[in-house]
Amino acid sequence: MTWSDASARRRYHVGNLRAQLLEEARAIVGEGGVAHLNLRTLAARAGIAAGSVYHHYSGKTELMAELAAAGFQELEHRLKDAQDSAQAGTKIRTLARAYFAYSKTDAAIFGLMFDPAVATQPVVEQARVRCFAVLQAAVALALPARKDATEIDKIAWAVWACGHGAASLRASDAERADELMEDVIQGLELLFGRR
Repeated sequence: MTWSDASARRRYHVGNLRAQLLEEARAIVGEGGVAHLNLRTLAARAGIAAGSVYHHYSGKTELMAELAAAGFQELEHRLKDAQDSAQAGTKIRTLARAYFAYSKTDAAIFGLMFDPAVATQPVVEQARVRCFAVLQAAVALALPARKDATEIDKIAWAVWACGHGAASLRASDAERADELMEDVIQGLELLFGRR
């Protein structure tokens, strides 16, 4: 073992290794995408033996699922903050902007959150449900005349699909990204009225 290897191994504290691995995995995904994430590289980057990773994650899928769940948790917090800080008449706009901002600033994790390989993992499903609940609440507030929970649920899914589709389109059309975002937000405002 070289001095630098020993130094790297001393960087972590045993009690927080799982959190450190998640942080390092997020950095790897942010730098090169999910394709660059493997447990051996992760272990080397964290300064631990490769086998130590398996004490915390059974494999790459479990690690990616935890990253995706963390992404949904962060998006949930951003949406809540946006909803809490929105001025009257701008809630839908503020929520949409927060969604688009997250999809842009953390594009690699955003993509992973909807990756079919991890989307059905229980930890991801639970995090997605909590995130979606914020959107449902916003839709219910924007449409106070609608009392049927099933209708609110369907409208919230339509809004999410619209926002997610626009975020994906924006990623493929960087030239029109801001214009597209504004068009989608205005479309939502026309549907909801300015709420």
